[in-house]
Amino acid sequence: MKALLKALGPGLLFASMAIGTSHLVLSTKAGAQYGWVMVVPIILANLLKYPFFEFGIRYTTVTEKSLIEGYTNLGKTYLYIYAFVTLISTFTILAALYVVTAGLFINLFEVTSVGAGAIAFGLFVFISLLLIIGKYRFLENSLKAVITILFIALLITTVMVLQKGPVPNASSYQRPEIFNEVGILFLIGLVGWMPTAVEASGWVSLWGMENLKTMKNKPSLKLALQEFNVGYILTAVLALFFMIIGWMTLYGTGTEVSNNSVIFADQLVSLFTTHIGSWAYFFIAVAAFATMFSTCMTAHDAISRVSLDVLQKLFPKKNIYNGKHTFALMVIAMAWINWIVISLFSANMGNLVALATFVSFVFAPLLGWMNLKTVTGKDIPEEYRPKTGLKVLTYCGMIFLSLFALYYCWMLLI
Repeated sequence: MKALLKALGPGLLFASMAIGTSHLVLSTKAGAQYGWVMVVPIILANLLKYPFFEFGIRYTTVTEKSLIEGYTNLGKTYLYIYAFVTLISTFTILAALYVVTAGLFINLFEVTSVGAGAIAFGLFVFISLLLIIGKYRFLENSLKAVITILFIALLITTVMVLQKGPVPNASSYQRPEIFNEVGILFLIGLVGWMPTAVEASGWVSLWGMENLKTMKNKPSLKLALQEFNVGYILTAVLALFFMIIGWMTLYGTGTEVSNNSVIFADQLVSLFTTHIGSWAYFFIAVAAFATMFSTCMTAHDAISRVSLDVLQKLFPKKNIYNGKHTFALMVIAMAWINWIVISLFSANMGNLVALATFVSFVFAPLLGWMNLKTVTGKDIPEEYRPKTGLKVLTYCGMIFLSLFALYYCWMLLI
């Protein structure tokens, strides 16, 4: 147990990054709109996507190389595919996360005198400084506290709403149709971003490399996977907590759930305080903001690391990508690029996020297959390769994601 606690790192960072809008918004809305049946897609998504992320930790722990280097060893085509997905993420995900977090800060703490753009700029500067000065170790240690606070707050709230029971007449409420256009599109969004996008397997791999650098003794593969599993299971459990809260408090009330994630977050905080007490509003608001803040911080760190790693593999002879301060420069570059995106395309952020969603969904099965090919290749000794059961689960996940991707493309074409 002591060794496991020392090894905690990439799994917790994964949990912090994943517990953002996919949990805070989508899981709660799933329970609020469709009730307990949403347990099924949430568990399925977490189960069937598990191998893709596990392979990132497996490959890095065994080889001490990044998953991106594994793609490169398979052939430049694989690297180009991942580089393309990363490029789309670079210009969309961070900008969207920072905009939501800035709006959440204004809405929760009623800071109406300052615009969302100014708050977002302040967040870019502050988080960039934290990442550059504190580096990986600060990121890891600070997120342990955030995840602990969030878990306790959610556990207390979930127990309270379960004790109180569902709202009156919820059992007679006519559940909206799931298998129509609106329901399927919601399912696609929920499954696609639960627990997060498949390309994040490369992020987990790079966090694994950083974690190895901070340890005197390299952990065994078993210990590294146990650590990751702690974070992954925590991610799934918190998704169910959010779903239960939405189900027990909003399902059957006819309450209009906002499609705006910032407004919805305020609705969610109000739900928490209804069951805990108005005195808790400030503390719950801080927890909600901390959730999105930590997501911004981990995503900013991850996208900076993965962009740098991809550039190093694409242009190995360019010394500019291998200097001492390249990570700091990449953190600043990511902040600058996404600030420009917010400034120039704020009115079209929805379209940019839709592009990122499309690319992520379409390439998810392919990236999953690339991960499997990497951990079953010549870089990994036979005894460290995934066993038959995990391979079967991987193929089930690829089929699962492929069906959703094909249906999503078909929905866009008709």
